[in-house]
Amino acid sequence: MRLNTRAVRVAAAAACIAVGLAACTSPGDDTAETSSSASAGSSAAGPDVNGDGKVVVGVLSPGDLNDNGYYESFVAKAEEFTKSKGWQLIKVGSVNPADALNQARNLCRQKVDLVALGAAELKDAIPASEESVCAKSSWYVPSSADIKQTPKITISRDFINEVVYATGYANGLLMKEKGYKKAGYVTGPEADFSVQAAKAFKAGIKEVVPDATLVTTYTGDFNDSGKAKEAAQAQVSQGVQVLYPYLGGATDEVAKFGNTKNLILSTPGTDRCASTAPKFQVSSIFDPGEYFAAALQKFSDGQLKMGVAREWHIGKDPVPTVKICGGTAAQNSALEAFIKKIGDGQVDVDAQVAKLGA
Repeated sequence: MRLNTRAVRVAAAAACIAVGLAACTSPGDDTAETSSSASAGSSAAGPDVNGDGKVVVGVLSPGDLNDNGYYESFVAKAEEFTKSKGWQLIKVGSVNPADALNQARNLCRQKVDLVALGAAELKDAIPASEESVCAKSSWYVPSSADIKQTPKITISRDFINEVVYATGYANGLLMKEKGYKKAGYVTGPEADFSVQAAKAFKAGIKEVVPDATLVTTYTGDFNDSGKAKEAAQAQVSQGVQVLYPYLGGATDEVAKFGNTKNLILSTPGTDRCASTAPKFQVSSIFDPGEYFAAALQKFSDGQLKMGVAREWHIGKDPVPTVKICGGTAAQNSALEAFIKKIGDGQVDVDAQVAKLGA
């Protein structure tokens, strides 16, 4: 999961969301792109960056590549795009962040033209972009708040407060209808982004249900289903009626348990309103595969510039966004208006999260 990311937001030019957005839209060239160095903005010549007559894309992911969610969406988009172009894809999943630097060097030794990190947890790989072994490779990095822009990488940046705040608001609408007051949040490591997501989720809920409370549990692992389910069970015993499994590979196991307790459930990154096993009531969509597909299209066109960041904002771009699965007309209208206010700058999201999410 990655947001100020993780992770992991716009409908890509090359393909529709693999998990089922209603329509396919293309990001325009007028979207926010920022540069932070005098030497930034350089563009590699074509997708065959190293000039060896073939195009190879290498992906490193910290998560399970078959998690039916955030991590899988990144690789699925890469597979779809590279296959359509006749390119080679090298993918490595479940990468330990402590080994990210060595794994990146290994990709470069295989003469990849593009090194792509599947999530910001692998930020320790970035120094390899400055080394001679990776001199003939471009780099794609999903951003978190502490990743510094350098001339050797392109950053895809989304904003955790925006999308998770709206996710909380959507949950608040459903809670208000049912008279619920207690929500839960189960995640993996107690990292900066996962802590911030909990605050944003709580703040969004309290916009609708001011006296709501949030129970938060950090299991230490996004993919350990046993630990995540145990945490969910403990929260239900405390009276939790709403649960956000902000997880990776453990998401579905927790969601299936949540279905047996009739909990209101939200997805951690992808649109799964069509899913019935497990079933979700809210799709929180910050699909990293969509951001990456947009970048791959630019890479294919020889227009993916290093040293710049592409920013994705809820209410401005098609993704990130939030959907209520099977919501009423009134709920959908309220959520749409709320998202629009965020996009228009009528809501100071960071201030509200600081105020209500503490």
